[in-house]
Amino acid sequence: MRLKDKVCIITGAGAGIGRAASLLFAREGAALMCSDLNPETTQETVNAVRAAGGTAEFFQADAASAADVEKLVAATVERYGRLNVFYANAGIVPGGTVTECPEDVWDQAMTVNVKSVFMACKYGIPAMLAQGGGTFVVTASVAGLVGVKNRAAYSASKAGVVGLVKSVALDYIQEGIRINAICPGTVDTPSLQGRLRATGDYEKALRDFIARQPMGRIGNAEEIAALALYLASDESGYMTGSHLMIDGGLSL
Repeated sequence: MRLKDKVCIITGAGAGIGRAASLLFAREGAALMCSDLNPETTQETVNAVRAAGGTAEFFQADAASAADVEKLVAATVERYGRLNVFYANAGIVPGGTVTECPEDVWDQAMTVNVKSVFMACKYGIPAMLAQGGGTFVVTASVAGLVGVKNRAAYSASKAGVVGLVKSVALDYIQEGIRINAICPGTVDTPSLQGRLRATGDYEKALRDFIARQPMGRIGNAEEIAALALYLASDESGYMTGSHLMIDGGLSL
């Protein structure tokens, strides 16, 4: 089991990639602290992990709040005795060009997508240093690496995540801290389904998303979770500061 005896925090655990990662990490032996703002959906994740024989607890937290993340880390260490892996997965996907994007939406994208990773590192790193090291996995996006139409705030925020990951990697490489980013393309999650429905023409929007995929399909959350598992495990022990694209060829 690749995460046997490891304690993991997963943010955005209530749905999509976060839920898929929670289920997979637990199957691989991790004890989980599943965090999200939505208690109902995240408790469903915890219940599913427990039903499959895994170990998980729920902690409600705003991933971009210093007070919440500090308490999240402290609660994890109190419950399990340590913190080995922090999967900073929480995020939002605002649309719009720079002229269309309201200032508050821009600020929200930077807060939820970038500040949440800052907070994960700010409070997770000291807990990991106390035990000799640890690992961060971060959900970035292919949109942070290549141009994506109508995604100005989102693309900028995810590019910021990639840059932050590289800086943190260098700052703590000698202390046994590793951090790597995943850059997914279009993935079938509740977030995507909501955006498709919001267009008013679900079927056309879905066809348009698929049409831009060189692989001819949209990815699924379990595929992203599998990459997160690799980065969380000791199998990726020679990797830090990397960003791995998993996008069905979208960036080619």
